[in-house]
Amino acid sequence: MTRARTARISVNRVFQAESSNYYFLLGITLFLVVLGLVMVLSSSSIDSYTARQGFFGTFWKQGVFALVGVPLMLVISRLPMSFWRRWGWIALAVGAILQLVVLFTPLGVKVGGNLNWLNVGGVSLQPSELIKLGLVVWLGVILAKKQKYLHLWGHVAIPVLPIAGGALGLVMLGGDLGTVMIMAGLVFGALFFAGVKLRMFVVPLLVAVTAVVIIAGSSASRVSRIGSFLSEGCTDYSGECWQTQHGLFALANGGFFGVGLGNSKAKWSWLPAADNDFIFAIIGEELGMIGALVVIALFVALAIAFLRIVRSSKDMFSKVVSGSVMVWIISQAFVNIAVVLGVIPVLGVPLPLISSGGSALITTLIAIGVVLSIARGQTKETAGDPDAAALVAPVRSPANGFAPVPLARRSSPQRPVAARSTSVSAGAVRTSSPTAHRRVVRDR
Repeated sequence: MTRARTARISVNRVFQAESSNYYFLLGITLFLVVLGLVMVLSSSSIDSYTARQGFFGTFWKQGVFALVGVPLMLVISRLPMSFWRRWGWIALAVGAILQLVVLFTPLGVKVGGNLNWLNVGGVSLQPSELIKLGLVVWLGVILAKKQKYLHLWGHVAIPVLPIAGGALGLVMLGGDLGTVMIMAGLVFGALFFAGVKLRMFVVPLLVAVTAVVIIAGSSASRVSRIGSFLSEGCTDYSGECWQTQHGLFALANGGFFGVGLGNSKAKWSWLPAADNDFIFAIIGEELGMIGALVVIALFVALAIAFLRIVRSSKDMFSKVVSGSVMVWIISQAFVNIAVVLGVIPVLGVPLPLISSGGSALITTLIAIGVVLSIARGQTKETAGDPDAAALVAPVRSPANGFAPVPLARRSSPQRPVAARSTSVSAGAVRTSSPTAHRRVVRDR
């Protein structure tokens, strides 16, 4: 009988209704993934064909990554927070080790001048994406442990500066300035949601800005791109500003309603990285300003979903993880769209959940899965589990003290007061409380 009762409780837990925050975040995420698959198919078809992979070559790869990432996200959303507190740091350690392999072994591959890819057996992956995920969980664990001491600079700097700074340094050695900026924003976001005082951000921000300026000046091609962007407004469409200008041409060609799905002209080898860094330009060309605004609105809604989960979080770990994942995804989307619009120089950052790329898609979905797990924990806190409580709820018994309430008795409707009461003698009605007196009179 007890085993059957326990099995029923386990099934109820699996299929219990989740909170609105859970479904809000899950729904927006799945919509963005589906939209991304459609746009990857449209934007990559020509380049895939010229690379002799067929029109669907890149799309099939992205589809496989989505088929792996979405179920993985749903499985991770069922894991308890204790799992991530105990094992989450392994993602950071593995990511750092793989990044060292990229930097110091022949397995590292340069893409676009940046040494940030690992090629093993024909499969490419980007360890910096795994480092992002590891940083999110590690910061949540450390800042939760240091919660009482976050007003002291030393207690914040000692764990965060060497570990997070070392992780950023490893990625920077590969020359990927865009990813480093996203990672730095992720770290500052974690500290902000942990409640670290704003005055303690002044010195780190100055150091970060100085480091970005030095790193940007260390690459000749990067200096040339930034110089062209600043001096000419990036009008040299046949030189350094080719990608930016043709991205703007694509957006202008789309107009208000777009030229129609699949009818882009920029994807015919006019726009480099049309399915990745500049996929937003193809969205604007094919779906018009309406489609572009819908994508922006979806990321705004995604930010609202994250903020609702942060606001509902009761512990430091949940707040830091949810907030830093939000900063990671939303800031990356902001940088990508700003690059396409010509607001900032080209940084080579993909559009989350939409651009092609397996490492970025899977790690982003895993991170969202962790936040969904936090949202599920909030559901349990607010709604509770009446079946599980029935097994352990104590009741006072005159014979044996506290004992568990039987499940059938727990679920049965409450009996009337008259049926529960025993015979009361006239001499037993002695009380100094008028309320108690009236209650006994009603029982009689």
